[in-house]
Amino acid sequence: MTATSSAPLHVAIACGGTGGHLFPGLAVAEQLRACGVAVSVLISPKEVDQQAVRAASGVEVATLPAVAWQRGSRLGFFLGFFQSWRAARRLFRSRNTAAVLAMGGFTAAPPVLAGRGLRCKTFLHESNTIPGKANRWLASRVDVAFVGFPEASRRLSAREFAVTGTPVRAELRRGDAAASRMELGLDPDRPVVLITGGSQGASRINNLILETLPHLTGPTRNWQWLHLAGTRDVETVRAAYAACGVTAMVHPFLNRMPLALRAATVCVSRAGASSLAELAAVRLPAILIPLPSAADNHQWHNAHAYAESGAAILLEQPTVTPERLVKSLQGLIEDAIARATMQTALAKWDHSKAAEMIVGRILQTLGRSVAAEKLSLEKLSGSDEESRLMQIESVVVV
Repeated sequence: MTATSSAPLHVAIACGGTGGHLFPGLAVAEQLRACGVAVSVLISPKEVDQQAVRAASGVEVATLPAVAWQRGSRLGFFLGFFQSWRAARRLFRSRNTAAVLAMGGFTAAPPVLAGRGLRCKTFLHESNTIPGKANRWLASRVDVAFVGFPEASRRLSAREFAVTGTPVRAELRRGDAAASRMELGLDPDRPVVLITGGSQGASRINNLILETLPHLTGPTRNWQWLHLAGTRDVETVRAAYAACGVTAMVHPFLNRMPLALRAATVCVSRAGASSLAELAAVRLPAILIPLPSAADNHQWHNAHAYAESGAAILLEQPTVTPERLVKSLQGLIEDAIARATMQTALAKWDHSKAAEMIVGRILQTLGRSVAAEKLSLEKLSGSDEESRLMQIESVVVV
């Protein structure tokens, strides 16, 4: 399948499974759309994917029947793999797809293989310091591998690499803390502690916070908490704040995550690469508690890289205590100089042009240019533009 300079350009992005794959994919989709490229975002049936794409606009969203590898469900994985490959192949044929970008995870491989079979150009992006299994397997099969951390390239057998950083959504960089707090219903003048265990929540972090609440005394009682607890724990967490008389907004998940990040004074978070990229983009000081069971302990390596540069505090889950967490939070919330120092270190991790770099390289590989695509877009009338860009659409392909 070969793209010509006169044909409408279509790119597919496989980015389902977790927010860590999906949000960087949406950031690239946003940049492709700005260049007049039609985009299909391929996700999984998981609820976290379905919720996260509700905030996406101007892209086609296609749900593949992919399922993650789990012990004892090998047959389901391979059946979902084959069905996803077949569905992606049908979609690419109907859209005359020119390129496929995979962001990692279990939805990545079937679209790349389908794209290769149709002679599409293929790409992957690896956000973490330690690449995931899907990307390690795909690396030798794609035209170019993009990486967030330079050291990740040593663990991938790709023919070509580009160190781009991890893309984040442009809306993260708009607005200020006070306005964001007011929009969320928080007091604009009181510190905000954001608790997030990733797109699916984290029970261990939830429990740690519940153990911490009785230790809040004096000025710490003035803090406001914005806690994203996940579906399973949300009611328990909400009840615990109420019982302790602590001001808190508790949600299972927040589609308006950029608003939460801008509103926060400090964040307590896992250490997935996408989350770290978003913290860097908004210069939000953070306490990182890596997930010990993450594949190849990649979250610890991500967090260690940030902590070593002064961009975060690393606390390890097996040894962290409520007393230590409160002390770390106080050290940041009550010390403006400490926050400013950490924000300076965070700026060094902010790759504000990551999405532009990825899009530029994709178009270059296709024999196109960003300038040419934008010029083509500008020549179209409003109605023609709408016909060229994919309308907001959600489809299930099986």
